[in-house]
Amino acid sequence: MKASQQVELFDTTLRDGAQTAGIAFSVEDKMRIANRLAEFGMDWIEGGWPGASPKDDLFFAQMKNRNWPNSRLVAFGSTARPGHAASKDRGLNNLVESGADAACIFGKSWDIHATKALGITLEQNLELVSESVAYLKQRLDYVMFDAEHFFDGYRASPDYAIKVLKAAADGGADALVLCDTNGGSVPSYLFDVVREVVARFPDKIIGIHAHNDSELAVSNTISAVQAGARHVQGTVNGIGERCGNANLISVIPILKLKLGIDCDVSDVELQQLSSLSRFVNEMANRLPWQHQPFVGQNAFAHKGGIHVSAIRKQSSLYEHIDPALVGNEQRVMVSDQAGRSNILSKLQLLEPEAGLAADDPVVAEAVTRIKELEAAGYAFEGADASFQLLLRRAMGRFRRHFELVRFRVYDEKRGHHDMPEAEATVQVRVGGKLVHSAALGNGPVNAMDKALRAALVDVYPGLSAMQLSDFKVRVLSTKQATEAMVRVLIESSDGHRKWSTVGVSTDVLEAAYRALNDAIEYKLVMDQVPPPDEQDRQSSS
Repeated sequence: MKASQQVELFDTTLRDGAQTAGIAFSVEDKMRIANRLAEFGMDWIEGGWPGASPKDDLFFAQMKNRNWPNSRLVAFGSTARPGHAASKDRGLNNLVESGADAACIFGKSWDIHATKALGITLEQNLELVSESVAYLKQRLDYVMFDAEHFFDGYRASPDYAIKVLKAAADGGADALVLCDTNGGSVPSYLFDVVREVVARFPDKIIGIHAHNDSELAVSNTISAVQAGARHVQGTVNGIGERCGNANLISVIPILKLKLGIDCDVSDVELQQLSSLSRFVNEMANRLPWQHQPFVGQNAFAHKGGIHVSAIRKQSSLYEHIDPALVGNEQRVMVSDQAGRSNILSKLQLLEPEAGLAADDPVVAEAVTRIKELEAAGYAFEGADASFQLLLRRAMGRFRRHFELVRFRVYDEKRGHHDMPEAEATVQVRVGGKLVHSAALGNGPVNAMDKALRAALVDVYPGLSAMQLSDFKVRVLSTKQATEAMVRVLIESSDGHRKWSTVGVSTDVLEAAYRALNDAIEYKLVMDQVPPPDEQDRQSSS
């Protein structure tokens, strides 16, 4: 463990987070996440419940050869089963044999759970807690006790809830963690309770484990720390059962940047926060929440012209922190609300040496063109590649790599149950040469995409690595039914980068072609491939 910390971080992504509906981590996923958390420097990494599933057993077996300089692995479990001696309880012995550095067990701290859920007396429940912790403490260096339903239990019977904590402390628990299991507490109540517990157990580390059923898990966690808690449990991106857990991706920067509370996360580690969030989303097969505080793609995005004008003068006027502190970046959006400041900001990124000003004709032309296209149904917020091509045209820095002569798409269906067959033919002019190509595809857009790139790949070999990774169609006016304008958004990838383009038309294939055209042109621009006439000049010279 690293030294001189005031608040220690306990990650339960692999246990509590794995209980999220729709998430199923493989053993390999869990190992990769655990090692990534250790690279980040998380103090405690809860790996799962040994004995609960073959997957968790295999995970702990595979992790026995770990080499983590600053993190410790935790095995999760419960107190011994009623009627079983702690020494004979299989669950407790699984924790001891897991190879983990520490154990975290939960026990009932709400009196009604002891009598109703477990069917034992209140005194028997206290004995279970004390004996279970003591048995583990004799065999492991560090034992944490999660007081399940503590805040509900304290509300119903404060004396008994405190007795449960005392039983765990008497058993030798190193940390007493107060759990808002149902996620129903509010920060003011939770603050008062934590402060009372801290006063009663001055020699113990008091922790907080908050669920998000009232969307207060982060607020409750921060309140607990302000009341004296020194141990924080949560998950990356707030995943977890029902509505999730306290989101460590938000808790960490709030503690470090807002409150100046030492949670032993260095400035360099804090800059890894955005990439850590994306990594866990990838492992969980979840799309990132673009509006997630601190790390979301739109967390520091600015759309209104007044806002953009202000942040160009001083970013703190509309940003609560420097996004680089958490590994994020500022984004200037473009829409029908865009003013010259938005456009100028983008142009200066493309051409930092040009010395463009807000009254430059290039800026005026770009603003006018963008507003015209937005009025026609274009949306550049989600199509930054198309927007960058538009700016390059406004600056006179764009030359086409090919000209479309014609395309034709056939979509033939035979019989009621047979799937249709799509075929596209494309003719393009590359330099002074006409190229004709045809392709079959899984639908007309896929066929067009394949035929277009087949026509160009001999001249531009880099296009062989390009593929469509997402395709969306949006009807812009339902009142016009099948005559309505449609907007097509395409996401493309070459294995290293992803970029998005847009096309709009009353014809869905025309809209798709415009988006495809931009996608190919953007790839060639980013690869710094010159148009064919420039290639000819370079080869002749």
